[in-house]
Amino acid sequence: MTDYMSIAGGTIAYDLAGEGPLVVLAHGMGDSRHSYRFVVPALVAAGYRVANVDIRGCGDSSLGWDGYSRADIAGDLVALVRHLGGPAVIMGQSISGGAATIAAATAPDVVAGIIELAPFTRTQTVALGGLLRVKRHRTGVVRLGMTMALGSLTSWKKYLEVAYPTKPADWDGELARIETTLSEPGRMKALQAMCKTDPGQAGAHLPDVTCPVLIIEGGLDPDWADPRAEGEKILADLPAGLGQLAIIEGAGHYPHAQTPDEVVALSLPFLARALARA
Repeated sequence: MTDYMSIAGGTIAYDLAGEGPLVVLAHGMGDSRHSYRFVVPALVAAGYRVANVDIRGCGDSSLGWDGYSRADIAGDLVALVRHLGGPAVIMGQSISGGAATIAAATAPDVVAGIIELAPFTRTQTVALGGLLRVKRHRTGVVRLGMTMALGSLTSWKKYLEVAYPTKPADWDGELARIETTLSEPGRMKALQAMCKTDPGQAGAHLPDVTCPVLIIEGGLDPDWADPRAEGEKILADLPAGLGQLAIIEGAGHYPHAQTPDEVVALSLPFLARALARA
């Protein structure tokens, strides 16, 4: 059953399942809470109360927001944790990874830990050497750029082809779901707006984080020529000793949908530690 939270003139859709300490799941741009379809049952079975969110402008959440930045998304996530009764660990993917950083830095009273999946959490520079050397990176950057510039659903679907180096068993149905949602008036505009936001907004908050952080990168993520190096840069900007990095070889930009068992196996020990100290 889908619930809705009203905030700042809009509505945020979420599903709530399970009993126990709270874990909030937030997806990336152009996606929906359905991307965590394989992760939610495992977390519920492990004894967690799981709030699976459609971030603003996506899925069943409303359109027409004043902004789609990481800070905007972070504010929504913190409001949801307070609404449901925290503390919580926030798991955020891509743009929501950056949002999780801001949430942790600005609301340490209710954010006990953050798990960032393939996060855009730092100011990005596209190095010519990386583009020339790594074909998947070059392909991903071009297709993402076409999506941002033209609002092209075809370009987004082509980006997803390389962002998912191997596909989930239900990929045909999931891709149809994504296509249907992004064909709704205004949904692609929200994706474009998110593309244009600055990840550095989150990076500026990394030194202010006080809770444990787990970064999970896919080894074949096309958004970076070297995903491990990106993860290491995030750790370097956090206070010493707070962060840990895991690489899932063979995974792309969506490890929670492509390699959910590995994501859950990495997350469960982290959740136990982070929520025990809350």
